[in-house]
This record gives sequence, C-alpha cells and structure tokens, in this order.
Amino acid sequence: MQIKQLITALGLLLFLVVLLFTPKGDSSLETFWYAIALAGLMVVFWLFEVVPIYVTALFPVVLGIPLGLMNASDLTASYGHKYIYLFMGGFILSIALEKWEAHKQIAESIIRTVGNSKSRILLGFLLSTGLLSMWISNTATALMMLPMAMAILANIKEDGESKFSKLLLLSVAYGASIGGMATLVGSPPNILMAGLLEDSFGVKVDFFDWMIVGLPLSFVLLSVVFIFFYLLLGKERKEQVHEVYADKKKWTTNQIRVVVLFFVIVLLWSFRTPLTGLTGIVYTDEGVAILGAVMLFFLPGSKKGDRLLVWEDTQKLPWGILILFGGGMALAKMLEINGVIDELALVFTDYAGAPLAILLLILVAIAIFGTEIMSNMALVSVFIPLVAEFALGTDYSIIQLCMPVTLAASCAFMLPVGTPPNAIVFSSGQLKISQMAKTGFVLNLVGVFVVVLFSLFFI
Repeated sequence: MQIKQLITALGLLLFLVVLLFTPKGDSSLETFWYAIALAGLMVVFWLFEVVPIYVTALFPVVLGIPLGLMNASDLTASYGHKYIYLFMGGFILSIALEKWEAHKQIAESIIRTVGNSKSRILLGFLLSTGLLSMWISNTATALMMLPMAMAILANIKEDGESKFSKLLLLSVAYGASIGGMATLVGSPPNILMAGLLEDSFGVKVDFFDWMIVGLPLSFVLLSVVFIFFYLLLGKERKEQVHEVYADKKKWTTNQIRVVVLFFVIVLLWSFRTPLTGLTGIVYTDEGVAILGAVMLFFLPGSKKGDRLLVWEDTQKLPWGILILFGGGMALAKMLEINGVIDELALVFTDYAGAPLAILLLILVAIAIFGTEIMSNMALVSVFIPLVAEFALGTDYSIIQLCMPVTLAASCAFMLPVGTPPNAIVFSSGQLKISQMAKTGFVLNLVGVFVVVLFSLFFI
C-alpha cells in the first residue's frame, strides 16, 4: 500500500473512531471532540497532501453543518470573507501586469541597472522578485520570474563547481517569499491573519499598519540573503554575464496604463486614513482592490475596441488560493466556537510570565520550521487563534505575538513544500533537495533571529 493511501486510511479511521466513540448526551462535549477530529483530519491531509490542499479546505463545507460544528451563517461568512475580495482584486491586477508583460519591464530595468556581474545579477533578481512580490502574490511572482532566470542560465556555460545557477534559482524562491512579507496582499498568510484577528478578537490590521512593519523587515531579510549569497559565490562574484538583457525595450501604451492604475491602487491602499480624513469618503482596502480589478475591464487598450482585460483572462485566477483562505477561516472559526482554542491555549499558560524575547523565539522557531512540513496557510489558520487566545492572558498585545508568527510563516527556505515559491522553483528540475535544504537551513536560523529581533524593536 502506498504511503498516501495508508495515511488516508489511518486518518479517516481515526476520524470515524472519534465520531463513533465520543460520549453522547453532552452536546458541547460532542462538538468539542468532533471539531478536534475534523481539524486533525484536515491537518493530516494538508501535511501529507493526500488530496490537493484546496480540496481539503472544502471539508468544513461538507462536514461542518452535519456535525453541528458551525451554522450556515458562520460557514458562508468564512468562504466569502472580505479579505478574499482584497486578494481577488490583487490577483486580477497581477494578471493584467503579466498579460502585458509589465512585470518583465520592471524586472529587466532593475537587473540592467545593477549590472551584469554574477553577484549583481543575484542582487537584481532578489530586488525585482522581492519588489514584485510585495504587490503581487508571491506565487504569481515566482511563476513570472522563473522563466527569466531559466533564460539566463540557458545562455551561459558553467563548470561543475559553479554555484551561480543554484543561487540564481534560489534568489527567485527566496525573493518571492521575503517580498511577500512586506504588504498585506503579498502573501496569503498575511491576509488570513488579519481576517482571523478581526473576526475572532476584534483586532483590525489595515494595509498601512502591516506595511510599516513588513516593508522594512522585508528589505532587511533581502539584504541578509544577498550578503549570504555573495559570500557563497566566492571567486565567481565578479565574473561577467554578457547575455543579460542587452537591449532596452520601449514601454508600450498598455504597460504604462496598467502600471499607472496599479500605482494609483497602491497609493489608495497606503494613504487610506489621511485620504478619508481629507475627502470624507470612507472606503476599504478590499473595495479599492476590486475597483482596480473592475477598471481593467473598462480601460481601453492601445488597439481600437480592446480593453486591458477581458473576462477570459480570469481563467488564470488562482481560485484554489481563495478556497484555501476560506477553509482556513472556517477551520479557525470551528475550533473557536467549540472551545478547542481555549483548551489548547492552556498549554501555554506556563509561559505567560516569560520575557517577550523568549516567547517570540519559541513561537517564531515553531512557525518557521513548522511551515517546512505543512502549508503556511494551514499553520497560520491553526496557530494564530491559539497564540491570540494565549496573548489575552499575558501582558503582551495580540499583534506583538501574532504578527511575528505570521511573518515567520513565509520564511521556510529549506524544502520545496515549505512555500509555493520554493515548490515552483524546485519544479524547474535544476535544483536538488539537498541544495535547497543546506542553504535554507542556514537562512531559517537567520530568519528566526532577524524576525525576533525586528519584532522586539518595531512591533
């Protein structure tokens, strides 16, 4: 029997055992154990990818109401959460950037500016991937940048001792993950944390609140990765690569229109509070995202009768990520409603009086190394409500403990399953797991200390 079939059978068997042998008569006790059983089944299926992780995210839709774990209102609210629309708008904007290859213009301009030595090319890829990933999903960014990296590698000859090709590919994976930490729309866990805290704990995190912490942290980590890669390159760092985008391409009309719209949306996100104060017009981050998406279907293209986007372009929309977000919200709500979060939070009570540095070190290390073996969305959906509930019993704020954990969930650098960008780059077939693991382990350790130190001083 294959390992996945065995895990499927064991997971389902344990799930059924809990359902059948939970003492009947006390409805609160029944739903408590039912919630644990369903959560356990989802985590196991996410962990081993028994089925696509997006399918597992639909389990609450099928089982939540029959098991009495949620009512229809809570269930539909989870899968139709306002932050799903923020993410959807961001995805549609990224589709437009990709359609007209505006992302390539931005990336090539950065790479051309920094120069064509091997070390400078790595810097260019880290910066351009990181910059794009701040505004476009890190998954989409990795998909956009990987072909550019592969094109460079296809045109150069390297001996067996060269480290450049490995580091160039890793710069795409790591740049996308780190850049995604900078803004609320950069990475799915960021949005999920904001939704969980607002729904369950009344704590609001808007676009600007996140960026004033995430943006500088992202630049610090990108700098650390570049310094590490620079040292690893050794004598190669000054070697020239002449095959890199020698010809400067002129910006097209459609590229300019998409970028201008994108820039306007970013400004509306970043300055929502002062703009509302000046104009009296109240708007939301998700409303702006959808406005930008809708405008793409109205704005004309350079050819008569064209639009910047047509509906057929939305076939590229990663609907699975939106479902995964809803599944994470539903799982967290289910655990909260049925008292599981309260009970689990008691496990941390011995640490309630611990210094903040010790707490952060433990939580961030768990998040970084935990997300190496399970989806960062799954980890955040289970771990954030638990940490938030624990924070209520300490002298520390919910944001002080939850934001570092969420940021850390994007710092899995060791394994292909750690983050979507890792998986995308590994799919190129140009990297071995051992290469990613050795480099990533060092950066995981660095990530723990950088996130902890940054959180102590800036959150």
